[in-house]
Amino acid sequence: MTGQTNTRLADLFGLAGWSKGELARLVNRQAAAMGHPQLSTDTSRVRRWIDKGETPRDPVPRVLAALFTERLGRVVTIEDLGFVRRGRAGTRQAVRNNDENPDGMPWAPDRTAAVLTEFTGMDLMLNRRGLMGAGIALTAGSALNSSLHDWLRTEPSRPAAASRATDPLHADPAGYDRYEAAPIGSEEIEALERSVEVFRAWDASRGGGLQRKAVVGQLNEVGGMLAYRHAEHLQRRLWGVAANLAVLAGWMSHDVGLEPTAQRYFVIAAHAARESGDRPRAGEALSRAARQMVHLGRPDDALDLMKLAKSGAGERLLPRTRAMFHTIEAWAQASMGHGQAMRRTLGEAEDLFVSDRHEKTPSWMQSFDEADMHGMQALAYRTLAEHDPTAAVTAQHHARLALDLRSDGHDRSKLFDHISMASACFIADDPEQADRYARLALISMGETSSHRTWHRLREMYRLTGQYAGYSKIEDLRAELEVELPRSPEAPRSGLV
Repeated sequence: MTGQTNTRLADLFGLAGWSKGELARLVNRQAAAMGHPQLSTDTSRVRRWIDKGETPRDPVPRVLAALFTERLGRVVTIEDLGFVRRGRAGTRQAVRNNDENPDGMPWAPDRTAAVLTEFTGMDLMLNRRGLMGAGIALTAGSALNSSLHDWLRTEPSRPAAASRATDPLHADPAGYDRYEAAPIGSEEIEALERSVEVFRAWDASRGGGLQRKAVVGQLNEVGGMLAYRHAEHLQRRLWGVAANLAVLAGWMSHDVGLEPTAQRYFVIAAHAARESGDRPRAGEALSRAARQMVHLGRPDDALDLMKLAKSGAGERLLPRTRAMFHTIEAWAQASMGHGQAMRRTLGEAEDLFVSDRHEKTPSWMQSFDEADMHGMQALAYRTLAEHDPTAAVTAQHHARLALDLRSDGHDRSKLFDHISMASACFIADDPEQADRYARLALISMGETSSHRTWHRLREMYRLTGQYAGYSKIEDLRAELEVELPRSPEAPRSGLV
């Protein structure tokens, strides 16, 4: 007991709208449903948890996490409640009062496995996809940078020998059903690696909405497998599968507007990638979080995250991966209106991309091809055109090249290219071309489950306002006004 208010629990308790007595009754009922009928709590204990900083014994933190998850319609973990997980290094007081690092990062391997399993288990409990509770916050890029910078630059420690199933990683159960950890072999891991490719192809084609739950479920299974200590070479590969699935889960969550959930998956992915010995993959996971921040209008946080991504990726970073990192930085700089810096950064990206000697690229980088390079350049110049309209012509050039180069199976990227092209044409005062590409985008909208495409379409719609009275654009605006109210809400950005 700290003797101080558990502010994180108090805030969530206020959002939930329960009385202390009601919460006590719900804890007893939920605990019985989770196989703990002997648990009994009352109003005075709830008061001590909130007002005095008392940490209840297991399984109460897990019971509370399940209750708040269901009540608020978003994942709430033990750390979110202000409780310290069993076996965690550091004092409760130090962790709870560290506002810049509320989740006590970096995590040890056993903690990463526990967080992964708990978070995915809670996510799967939420059958109301897209429902985001009030008071949700993203961790600022500077906070993640300060907490993970030094840790990502070091190699993970390894046990002296592989252990048997009697030496699990002590990962706390995450939900109602958790099978016992059991060993797996290389064939099972190969099947998991193939499943990642299937999910990745689906996401590129159709967007994140339709397969997100399947990816989260697969990641939850892998979390259970990580609770068994396999031989080191198998354990590393399994951590690699976890990293790839966590990035996908994060990207799909971002694609459908679950922003805090997405960020948590990107952080889990970075931890898992480091445990697999793949520092470049850890950096790429964090670069996804940076792209998310630019999308949410936080380019300063994006640049902080890119510093962390580049630092954490190590020296084995391929030129193509470095080029991709530069395009994300350039997009952030364009969002801030820093045209000179953006052009310099994109120039470096082009040099790096051209210098790629077609070395064997990892599976997670194969989607960043020449089309994607031009697509990111088009997005950066189109974003800069909001500050400097002369950039619109260059945006059109790159968008046209991206569209010419796009291969089948990248429908969502092609849709983004159409929107970038239409927006750049509007800014360049070419409404005829803008109308053409806007209509191509509209035709494709119903074939994806990506909320981000609707956000970009709203930005394009805003640009049509200057053409009031132009009959063709008036017709386009009328069609957009019918479609946009049916679309997902625009993203909301909250930061801690």
